[in-house]
Amino acid sequence: MIRLLIADDQALVRGALAALLDLEPDLTVVAQVGRGDEVLPALAGNEVDVVLLDIEMPGLDGIEVAGQLNRQGSGVKVLIVTTFGRPGYLRRALDAGVAGFIVKDSSADELADAVRRVAAGLRVVDPSLAADSLFEGANPLSPREQDVLRCVLTGASTAQIGEKLHLSAGTVRNYLSSATAKTHTQSSIQAALTARDQGWL
Repeated sequence: MIRLLIADDQALVRGALAALLDLEPDLTVVAQVGRGDEVLPALAGNEVDVVLLDIEMPGLDGIEVAGQLNRQGSGVKVLIVTTFGRPGYLRRALDAGVAGFIVKDSSADELADAVRRVAAGLRVVDPSLAADSLFEGANPLSPREQDVLRCVLTGASTAQIGEKLHLSAGTVRNYLSSATAKTHTQSSIQAALTARDQGWL
């Protein structure tokens, strides 16, 4: 029996996934959580073989959770199941050590098959997303540029970004200028939105 934990902030989606997977004779859902920062505590209280993670969740996003599990060497396999089929997300997820990445419009059979393959130690990636990822190329932004653009998305001013990241206003402007050039956009907000839509943030 393959034991599963499902983490998704949408209760309806979480319940539907659990119901579908529990219909399979060799799969059982032992825990469900609605926040990324609830995954590790839930794992401490349950024996789990595969964690199904959404990406965009409160607390911690799914890629951050996957990175934590990878660094801990927990041995739990991670399958990302998300609405957001962005090539940048796929690259970040694979870098974080996930074993699989599929989108939510996959069929129930495809989902169950992906879970089994991940549990068996194989890697599963949505084929069209893998192709898109190859054509899109790697994330061009440095970690600091990503930090600055995340702040832009919150509406923070240059001064506020500098204060939060312990940078001078001039340094913030340099990062914004560089990020704008790399994303081929005309403003910092366009750069931030483009980076977010590509899955680079």
